[in-house]
Amino acid sequence: MLISQYAYFKLASVRVTAAEITARLGIDPDEVSVRGSRLAQPPRPATHMWQIVCREPGLTVDEQIKHIVDRLSPHAERIGALAAELDRIDGEPGASVLQVVRVFEHPDGEQEDLTSPVEDFEKLPGQHQLLGWHLDSQTLEFLRLTRAELDVDEYAYG
Repeated sequence: MLISQYAYFKLASVRVTAAEITARLGIDPDEVSVRGSRLAQPPRPATHMWQIVCREPGLTVDEQIKHIVDRLSPHAERIGALAAELDRIDGEPGASVLQVVRVFEHPDGEQEDLTSPVEDFEKLPGQHQLLGWHLDSQTLEFLRLTRAELDVDEYAYG
């Protein structure tokens, strides 16, 4: 089985641009999206997005999330305050999201490693090294402070 996966943290708003979010936080994003840049009506993307992303191959989801959380934790309270403001401005919750995306059988995905035993056990097919993940207490606290939702999307390629 091939697996491709990545994680990102985003702040999104219908009214506040990624440039304004950057200016407010003083943190440069890895990626941005402009509301309506692909399609004007209906606007696609539907919101402006400011994102910190980890696409590093070979890492489990919790390791990818840890990279993001370690980078943003010193700013978590400020991010949470801005998220609350964005929710008020847009009139609905959901400005702050930690997103996980996993695609099964993606041609650029990582192959299952059956060669390395795990703790002296033989690895059998179907026990891909990237499957399974958890959220530690630091990540849970980060989600609380930033008012972030956790969204996990899993797809089959094709």
